[in-house]
Amino acid sequence: MSYVKFFKYKIDSLEHFISNKQTSLNEVHLTWLGQAGFIIRFANKTIIIDPYLSDYLSKKYKGSIFPHIRLMTIPIIPEEIRNVDYVIISHAHSDHMDPETLTIISDKIPTCRFIIPAAEIEEAINRGVKREQIIPCNDGQTLSLHNKIKIIGIASSHETLKINSKGQHHFLGYVFQLGEINIYHSGDCIPYKGLNEKIKTQNIDLALLPINGRDDYRASNNIAGNFLIPEVLELCKVVEIPNLIVHHFGMFAYNTVKTEDLEDLKQRSSDSLQIVIPEINYVYKILRN
Repeated sequence: MSYVKFFKYKIDSLEHFISNKQTSLNEVHLTWLGQAGFIIRFANKTIIIDPYLSDYLSKKYKGSIFPHIRLMTIPIIPEEIRNVDYVIISHAHSDHMDPETLTIISDKIPTCRFIIPAAEIEEAINRGVKREQIIPCNDGQTLSLHNKIKIIGIASSHETLKINSKGQHHFLGYVFQLGEINIYHSGDCIPYKGLNEKIKTQNIDLALLPINGRDDYRASNNIAGNFLIPEVLELCKVVEIPNLIVHHFGMFAYNTVKTEDLEDLKQRSSDSLQIVIPEINYVYKILRN
């Protein structure tokens, strides 16, 4: 497998980045929205993953043990989003399926399609997505969005593999086949038996993985956890993923990682694994070597 290269550049606004959809078929442009959110531009299509672009959770949990106060400024308000083709949702937690973001996009952009775990269709409708805009997905299912774009559902374990009576997974990750570049976004996930084998067959060039970890204290307060940093590094090593962009940090004080851990992670970048700590308003142009 040939490798991909990254080129980082700064942008003035996400609004302009989203609207300017002209991209060639041999490069992917990717930017971080905070938490697990990303925007991907490829083949003149714009894809948004897990956008949390409101202060919904701080209002919902005000006065609680975990008040969910945003530590990051909202990088773009939903009203400024235009011409988006697909919104991809990994699961129903509100920092991924945000009602104050999805309602506005669904209302403003009727041509937009929302790819949702099949087990969460009714919940997505409750959060403001119109039924006719929804495309359901499940573990192992492939969706063709364009002759150069396919998405494959990959089951995720958000501490558990949650499956309904129809065999539909509530927690999904996705493999994005973008021309010759394959990107894996795990959603919220921890290691589970069989995950490495699922990913290994996909020839992943770049993984987008959460690093906020998990512990008994958060679990006892119903905060489901994610990969620990060593687990992320091990997954990339075992599956032979050459590039990693980490996420799910810096949004909530109770559910992030220490600054020194991020600094240490930067130092672990090597020829076999390039590690990127993403920054808001920076774009990563990715192309095959």
